[in-house]
Amino acid sequence: MRFDVVTLFPDLFGPHLAQGVTRRAFESGRVQVRLWPLRDFADDAYRRVDDRPFGGGPGMVMLAEPLLAALDAAFAERGATAPVVHFTPTGRRLDQAMVREFAAGAGAVLICGRYEGVDQRFVERRVTHEVSLGDFVLSGGELPALALLDAVARLQPGVLNAPSHEQDSFSDGLLEGPRYTRPEHLVVDGQTLAVPPLLLSGHHAAIARWQRERALELTARRRPDLLAAARAAGRLSAEDERFLEQFLERFGSSPPL
Repeated sequence: MRFDVVTLFPDLFGPHLAQGVTRRAFESGRVQVRLWPLRDFADDAYRRVDDRPFGGGPGMVMLAEPLLAALDAAFAERGATAPVVHFTPTGRRLDQAMVREFAAGAGAVLICGRYEGVDQRFVERRVTHEVSLGDFVLSGGELPALALLDAVARLQPGVLNAPSHEQDSFSDGLLEGPRYTRPEHLVVDGQTLAVPPLLLSGHHAAIARWQRERALELTARRRPDLLAAARAAGRLSAEDERFLEQFLERFGSSPPL
């Protein structure tokens, strides 16, 4: 798959693409990333890509013409059109389901906006997906683009040790429960903290059930919306429902975080 990234700051991408476990996806070419510096498509001597907004207001707005030219160049090099993703606080929140959709596709063109936004005419005529990382505002679309690239890369075959991503938070609609490693006994602030004994028992079925219950418990505490969605989608077993009923009996409808 191939991602074309239209950005004012291409240097932000190189270090990320060459570091960590996801670099396997980029170095192998399984996920190709082509950077398009937006100022290369400005049509004046000052390489200007923004201007004051009509109607007044603070800040500057990104010009449509350089974005259109960069997008045309990306499509020409790809030899075909592709989804065009604009990162904006007003977009659909990025989630694992969306990541899986992109991970199964042929890639996209990622538009990294800056300033106060992008001329709406470009958005209306060219953008197919508006995506947000969450209910907060960033300085530009580069960090969301990197987040999407990382999330997509780690789902590619051969990037992670299978089946690591299958146990991630959100993979089955729930948050991932706690994990422990050596040493078995850890002294912190004068207190000895032990690993839960069941995890050392070797009883794999019991361990799997314990991990499932911790995931259910954590999701009920922190993201009841995810729990409701998992229930509506039929992802909870009868055993899961019995555990949750007992859990909520102890803590009520608003368990502590």
